[in-house]
Amino acid sequence: MTPDLTATPLVTLEDGVLTIPVSLEGRGNSLDSDAVTQAGAALTALLAGEIEAGAILLVGLGKNFCAGGNVPGFAAAEDRSEHVRELADRLHAVVRQLEEAPVPVVAAVAGWAAGAGLSLALAADFSVGDPDTRLLAAYPGIGLSPDGGMSWRLPRAIGPAAARAFILGNEPVDGARAHAIGLLTTFTEEDVPTTARDLAVRLASGPRASYAATKELLRRSGERTLAEQLDAERDAIAALAVSPDGIEGVDAFVAKRAPRFGGI
Repeated sequence: MTPDLTATPLVTLEDGVLTIPVSLEGRGNSLDSDAVTQAGAALTALLAGEIEAGAILLVGLGKNFCAGGNVPGFAAAEDRSEHVRELADRLHAVVRQLEEAPVPVVAAVAGWAAGAGLSLALAADFSVGDPDTRLLAAYPGIGLSPDGGMSWRLPRAIGPAAARAFILGNEPVDGARAHAIGLLTTFTEEDVPTTARDLAVRLASGPRASYAATKELLRRSGERTLAEQLDAERDAIAALAVSPDGIEGVDAFVAKRAPRFGGI
């Protein structure tokens, strides 16, 4: 399948990885309106099966992943409340799509991830940072409250007390500390974009049905009892056992060879 990405020129698809910028060079790598629009369009196509990808890679196109919202734009809006509401709605649509995506999501958290940028990093299944990575809540600094799901994800990542202290205290956390407390899944001394892309490429060659089923089980675990989750796990693993990748994975294990998922 050759997807039509002419309407989303910022988005690329290579080696099975759908790369989605969330910020552009300039304006401090703040969250870019065009990038959000194109991200939403590309994710809509992915969820509709119009784009075949095995992983999603979130990146910033400047030195930072994303330094938060375009605050000067907030100030210039004729109706600040309506302007911010509309931006939050668009961002939240993308966050929901990332949550629903059946493939792994990787964030290349180079430089600063602040405000909405941190919310997007938290929305990824894998977040890659280095010693120069800096994470910041940012919202109290401009008198606002979190959006992008930060107030939901952060307590689940580091605990309610630590989440309150991080957001209300509004002090930056470096990459090493962020990894130690669970704000980043991967810490590297190497180049962040390269490390993140290598991870995304590896994941993209993996068992996509397995990833999709696993993400769905994890996504719904909070709303089910243990008994219900056990039934869902049973049904999922039984279905995967007769799927092409499930058959290949088991047969490869028995034959003591590397599996070739996706008919590769």
